[in-house]
Amino acid sequence: MKTPQDHTSLPRPEQRYRARELGVPLGRFRPGKWNAITDVEGVLVGHSTIIRGAGPLRRGKGPVRTGVTAILPNEQNVFEQRLIGGGFVLNGAGEVSGMTQLIEWGLVETPIFLTNTLSVGQVSDAAVQWMVDQFPGIGGEHDVLIPLVGECDDSWLNDVAGRHVLADNVLEALHTASSGPVAEGSVGGGTGMICCDFKAGIGTSSRKLPPALGSYTVGVLVMSNFGHMRDLRIAGFPVGPVLEERYREIPKRETSAGSIIAVLATDAPLNSHQLGRVSKRVALGIGRAGSIAAHGSGEIILAFSTGNEIPRTTSKMIYHMKVLLDQRLNPVYEAAIEATEEAILNSLCMARDMDGANGNFVPALPLAQTKELLERWRLKPREKPAASKPPPPATAPPAAVHEPADPPTVAEAPPSAVRGAEGMAVPLQPPRRDE
Repeated sequence: MKTPQDHTSLPRPEQRYRARELGVPLGRFRPGKWNAITDVEGVLVGHSTIIRGAGPLRRGKGPVRTGVTAILPNEQNVFEQRLIGGGFVLNGAGEVSGMTQLIEWGLVETPIFLTNTLSVGQVSDAAVQWMVDQFPGIGGEHDVLIPLVGECDDSWLNDVAGRHVLADNVLEALHTASSGPVAEGSVGGGTGMICCDFKAGIGTSSRKLPPALGSYTVGVLVMSNFGHMRDLRIAGFPVGPVLEERYREIPKRETSAGSIIAVLATDAPLNSHQLGRVSKRVALGIGRAGSIAAHGSGEIILAFSTGNEIPRTTSKMIYHMKVLLDQRLNPVYEAAIEATEEAILNSLCMARDMDGANGNFVPALPLAQTKELLERWRLKPREKPAASKPPPPATAPPAAVHEPADPPTVAEAPPSAVRGAEGMAVPLQPPRRDE
C-alpha cells in the first residue's frame, strides 16, 4: 500500500485558508462577524482532538485519529431554558441519538455532540454525567434526558473499534466551548473525516440577513464525511472531476459511503415545524457541494432557534412564544443553503494531509490549483454565436375566430370568496350582523 512518501508528484503542504478566499461567489447574503455558527448569540463550540500513533492498525492501540465536538446552544443553561428544535433526515444510514425525541417534542435540552460511530455511547454517557452534575434534579424532580450525539464513520484513518473517545475528551470539548472563531478541518469529531476523497472534518459558516429581511443570523456547522472526488462541486464548478485524474493512483476508501451531520442555529423565532422545513434546505446546500445522499450515507440535519427559551415550568404552565410568519421564511431558507455549502467547503479548505490506520493517506484539497481552476472558469470569455442568415419574415397569423368559451370547471375557476389560491389574497367575508 502506498504511503504519503510514495506520492512525490504531490506538492508540499500549503498554507490553508477558508473557502471565501477562493474568490468565487458563495451566495448573496453577507456572513456574520466570524462566519461561523457562533455568530448566533449564545452559541458556543468546543473540540477535543485525539491524534496519536502511526502504522499498522492494532485494535485498542491505534493509530488514533478522532475526537469530539460540542455545541452548546445557549451557553450552559439549555436544560432549564430549553430551545425550539427540529430536524430532517435526507438519508438515514447514520444516527443522531436523541433525535426521535427532538422531532417528537420539538425541544433541544442538551448540548449537541459530534463524534465517530462507535463512540456515540461513551459520549452520551459522559454527557449524561456532566448534565446530572450540573442539574441534580434530572431523573427525580425533572424528567430523564437523552443527549443529542451525531456520528460519522472515521475508520479509514482511525482505530474506530478501539473507542478512544473518553469522558475526559467530552469534558474538554464542553469546558473549552466558546464564542468567536471556530477551529475547522481535522479537529474534534472531524479529526478522521473525509469528504469527496479529500481530508475534511469540521466546517462552519453563517449568514446575516439585512434589516429589511429581519436582521436574523443563520449559522451552520457540519461534520462532513461524504462522497467521492468525482462528486465535488465548488460554487457550481466541477472541481472534483478535473482533479480526479491527478489523484487516481492514491488508494481511497471503498467500503464506506461516509455521512454528514449538519447543525443549524438561528436567532429567527421559528417553531419546530419551521425548523424542520429549514433543515430540508440545509439538505439542498449539501447537494450543492456534490452529495448524492448515497445508499450507505447518512445525511442528518438538526436545527434550533434561540429566538425563544422554553422554561420547564411556569406558574400557570403556559408560555407565550414569538413565531416568524411563514411568508418571511424564504430568506432564512436561502441563508441556510448558502451557509451549508460554505461550511462544507471550509471543512475541506482548512484540513491538511493526513495519514492514519494501516498507512492510509488522505490528501488535502489542493487550494492553489483549485483557485486557479476557478479563476480560469470565471474569466473564460463567452463565445459569440456564429453569424447566420436572418430568418425569413414570419407570415401573419390567421385571424382569430372568437367563439363563446365554456364555463370554467371548479379546478380552473379563479380565486373567489369560497376558493383561495396560494400566494393570492382570499377576499374578506362581509361582517356578520348581530341578530
